[in-house]
Order: sequence, then C-alpha cells, then structure tokens
Amino acid sequence: MNVTLAVKQYISKMIENSGPGMKVLLMDKETTSIVSVVYTQSEILQKEVYLFERIDSQSRDSMKHLKAICFLRPTKENVQHLIQELRRPKYSVYFIYFSNVISKSEIKALAEADEQEVVAEVQGRTWEPSMLSRCTQGLTSVLLALKKCPMIRYQLSSDMAKRLAESVKQIITKEYELFDFRKTEVPPLLLILDRSDDAITPLLNQWTYQAMVHELLGLNNNRIDLSRVPGISKDLREVVLSAENDEFYANNLYLNFGEIGTNIKNLMEDFQKKKPKDQQKLESISDMKAFVDNYPQFKKMSGTVSKHVTVVGELSRLVSERQLMEVSEVEQELACQNDHSNAQQSVRRLLQNPRVSELDAVRLVMLYALRYERHSSSILPSLMEELSRKGVSERYRRMVQSVVEYGGKRIRGSDLITPTDAVAITKQFFKGLKGVENVYTQHQPLLHDTLDQLIKGRLKDSQFPYLGASSLRDRPQDIMVFLIGGATYEEALTVYNLNRNTPGVRIVLGGSAIHNTKSFLEEVILATGHSGDRAQGSGRHSTRR
Repeated sequence: MNVTLAVKQYISKMIENSGPGMKVLLMDKETTSIVSVVYTQSEILQKEVYLFERIDSQSRDSMKHLKAICFLRPTKENVQHLIQELRRPKYSVYFIYFSNVISKSEIKALAEADEQEVVAEVQGRTWEPSMLSRCTQGLTSVLLALKKCPMIRYQLSSDMAKRLAESVKQIITKEYELFDFRKTEVPPLLLILDRSDDAITPLLNQWTYQAMVHELLGLNNNRIDLSRVPGISKDLREVVLSAENDEFYANNLYLNFGEIGTNIKNLMEDFQKKKPKDQQKLESISDMKAFVDNYPQFKKMSGTVSKHVTVVGELSRLVSERQLMEVSEVEQELACQNDHSNAQQSVRRLLQNPRVSELDAVRLVMLYALRYERHSSSILPSLMEELSRKGVSERYRRMVQSVVEYGGKRIRGSDLITPTDAVAITKQFFKGLKGVENVYTQHQPLLHDTLDQLIKGRLKDSQFPYLGASSLRDRPQDIMVFLIGGATYEEALTVYNLNRNTPGVRIVLGGSAIHNTKSFLEEVILATGHSGDRAQGSGRHSTRR
C-alpha cells in the first residue's frame, strides 16, 4: 500500500505509452508538485523527458520535434488552457492524462478544439455518472430478484470495474435490510469484468443459431427485422425469436449452422406429416372435433416452420453472398493461431476479393492489428492502404486504430494473445496436436478461461481482488458475471456449456449490452472518443489506470 510508488508507476506508464522520442511534460501547479515528489530530474531525464512546462505559461516556444505528455487536474481552468493549446499546438503530438474524472462535455470541447488532430490519446476512460448509476441499479435489481447478497470481485486493471463494484457495494450496505437473505453455506459471488480485456470475441463471425442471427440480422428484444429480405411476405417482415415461446428455437439456440440445416429439414418433414390433407373429409362429429382440437397446434407449427425457414434461408444467403465461410476461417486463424506469415497472406488475399464486404474487410484488419500489434514485421500500414484501395470508408478505417486503443496490449490486464501461464501454454500445445473438430469454432472467449480458473479456485487475487477484507474459501456455487462494455452470444454459449458441464455451479451472465460486431464498434467509438470523421466526446475513454 505504497502511494508514492503507485503514483510513480502511473507516471512511468504515461511516459512509456507515448513511445520513443524526445518529450515535454506539460503540467499544472498541483501536478508539478506531484511529479517532483516521486521523480528526481535525473530519473525522468533517463526516460527522454527533456523539458518541463506549465500549461498556464504564456512564454512557451513552439517545438514541433517534441511529443507533449499532458498531466493535469481536470479543472475548468486547465481544460480552457488545454483548449487554447490544441487550437494552436506547439508540439507534434499530445498524450493527455487527467488525474481524475472529466465530464463528457469537456471531452467534447477538447475534441472540437483538436482541429489539427494532434491528440493521440486522452486518458480518463471512465463512467458517465448516469451510466454508472444505471448499471448499478440494474445489477442491484438483479441481485434482489435472485435474492443474492454476494461477495464482489472485480478486474483490477479496470478503474471502471472497481468503481462499479464499489457503487454496488455501497447500495448493498445502505439497503442492508433489503439484502438480508437467508445465508448459504458458500456465499454467492459477483464478478465484474471489462470488455476491453477481450476485444477479439465481439469481432468474430459466429456459427451458432442465436449468435448468427444477432450478427447477421440483428436481434433486438427477441425481434428480428426481415423487411430488407428479398421477396419477403408481409407477415414475416418482423418475427419474434423467443426461447420461452418457441420450442424449435429453444432447442437449437446453441447448435451450429450445419446442425440447424438438418433440424429445419426434420421440422419441415414433421410438418408435412401433420398437415391436414386437402381431401380429408369431415364426415362425423368426432372428425370435426379432432380437426378443431388440432387446428391451433397446426397453425402454430405452420408459423414456426415458415419463420425459421425464412430466417435460416436469409442467413444462408448472406453467408454465400459475403463469402463468410472463407472470411471466418481467416478470422479464427487470426484469433487462435500465431503464424504471421500465413496470416498476412490470408488477410491480403481476402481484402483483394471484391465479394468481401466493407465490414468484413475492416474486421479482418482489426483482428490482425490486435494479434500482431507489436510484431516486428507488422504490415498494418500496408493493409490500411489495401482498405483504402478497396473503397472502405474513412469512418471504418479510423476504427482500426480505435479498436487498438480500446483493447490493445497496453490496455489489457490479461494475456489474451500470448499465454504466459504454463497450464495455458500446455493446453494450447495439446490443442494444436489434437487439431480442432471445426475450423470455424476454434476460438474460446477469454471469459471461458477466467470462469474456469474461478471455479477451480485458481483465479489470482492479485488480478481479480475481492472488494473488502473477506474472500471465498470454497468453490463458488452461484456466480453472477457482469461485463462492462457489453457481452456477446459467444460468451453466453460459454456460460451455457460451463453450467451444463460443471455440476453444483450456476452462472448468470450480464452486461451493459449484448453485442454484435456493429454495436461493438459503436461502443468502441464512444469509449475512445472517436467518431468516424471527427473525434467526439464520451464519458468512457480509451485508457485506464
């Protein structure tokens, strides 16, 4: 619990994140004192920081060969000084770090002032107060509905996870009478994670029924808009897919696309057998009664058949039209393998394929950028040129850098790309020897490993600490997971399989959204403060402490 060391490490991280080259440290009165307490001048000079300036100084010279690292308190005066600085920048590029929370309106004002686009990064990825309140309310409502008063663990590398954990704990403490449920032998556990630790999962095409529907058609409150499907009939322009009321959907949620095709065929054949014959005669009262009794069931089955045949037919059309099997194979290679030479050839080949859509092209480059972010032979600039030649919009091209800012190596608290843990390396080795049953479903979300470690009692307290002094001694039984930044249906499948294969453990997954690739990219834009064409402010920004 050394505060001086913590501050020193924070300032070191700021300097490292700006990369190599000569730097100026731009501070205010208070942050100047903070830096002077934890660093000697000779120490900080060794980190290529050659100049120290105050943001309120009017006599500073223009030095375009220097990078500026701004370390400021988020006061109105400092924000105004910074706005003036960005309108007439004196340095080549700016890395901006605030010592505390900054409002959405102030971030927006800074973004608008950055007309010359000299800001490389704004630190302070944090909650908008309204969103923190909303997520706290949602989580505590679920806990009350489930009658759970949990112990709380959170992802240490995410300030947002810690703040949400503290906010939920505060409500539980304040409303302790509401949370006074019957004690269980093993207390329930709430685990709060951050989406930016795994930016790969929401970028992948999916091959299970529910996930495919959401990825390719969009699933909103169990409704699918099919109005753009060629030749769609009026009564199928919007359909409802609910596991509660649709037996076929409930039974096929987590099955892969090949199995769905077979099951649709079986459903059709079953329907044909039960379909009333045109020549059927209703000669007796008993015939009429049987027909009336069976008609509602027949009508419901007819609606189910036509709905799923239409949905699966449209999925099949999109898979073929966008060549998604070929695209997905390369996505899985990028997510799961570590063969740079083969990966770059595969990505370049698909970018040159005119049938590969804009979204699919840019997600391949995003996956490449995350996987080979620090590879010595990275061809990312060349791939960006390929996107430009392909006619991919500037909005999408800018998102590549935004995704790296959101979930790149500098942000992640986990070994998402290259496992360093001996068990993980061994698992990967044996998986490589054994091969995979399906090249399109090799990938497992980071959430799988996190929950697996949690259930086995191996999840490190140093990375996922408990809020408060208590900790679980026994294997958790009731686990509630909340993903800040949104969960995915691939992660829902992971939770479903863990529940099914781990007797005595019950896991519930929640998040601030259920993402497909498009909605995830909107989340990235909000989180990093970049729109496609001009930087915009958001209450949640790209870096964390």
